[in-house]
Amino acid sequence: GLTAAAVAVELLHMATLVHDDVLDQAALRRGRPTVFAAGGRAAATATGDLLFSRAFGELASTGSQEAVSALSTASSALARGELVQRADAWSDSVTPERYLERCELKTASLFSSACRLGALLGDGDPGAAAALAGFGSRIGLAFQILDDVLDVSGPHERTGKHRGTDLLDGTVTLPLIIARRRDPELAAMDLRQLVSEPTQAEAVCDRIAITGALGMAREQALHHVAAAKAALGGVELADHRRRALDLLADGMVERYA
Repeated sequence: GLTAAAVAVELLHMATLVHDDVLDQAALRRGRPTVFAAGGRAAATATGDLLFSRAFGELASTGSQEAVSALSTASSALARGELVQRADAWSDSVTPERYLERCELKTASLFSSACRLGALLGDGDPGAAAALAGFGSRIGLAFQILDDVLDVSGPHERTGKHRGTDLLDGTVTLPLIIARRRDPELAAMDLRQLVSEPTQAEAVCDRIAITGALGMAREQALHHVAAAKAALGGVELADHRRRALDLLADGMVERYA
């Protein structure tokens, strides 16, 4: 059951990435051509749909209605998060709270579901499911914040994508929100008009970095890592499992891609 759940989470994640690349018309993913770039919109859409259906097929094989419900909830949250991101594209009024709401939907929900499934289907205490889900949600937020930092800082050789990809597709991230508050001239810029090619996006990335926004965003990611570890305080875990989860949490912010 646990292996099927892990496969289901990975398949759902892959489905969202393939569909994201269709929506963003992205050429690269992890340094390689996307399904969209290699096969076109129709093939990529169908591929994402296939991965999505296979995810629930795998999880259904466990016979756990609670597990299927958990992944279904995450799937709905992912879609809602994408809609929020599209609604907020290019907006200069996105608050940190709105940004975190989107991250909770689009990223943290899947991390949370993965951890909940581990508790439900693993050999641990099912009563720990809520705490582990909270842990997953927090590390998911940390992961997304750092991902948005890396989009500004790069470099391409490590991240597998060009700096400023979020700027090019209008995605408003925490580094940009913070930088706008610290740089009035940046806040006054119409990025939809000023950023239309990679070199322009990189110039704005440099301006964001100068404000100190990247360090401030990273601090918020570290805060969520600490909160994730605290969420496990009341959970009985073998020492080696707690160490593994602590390492997982730390890994959210100790990476370059």
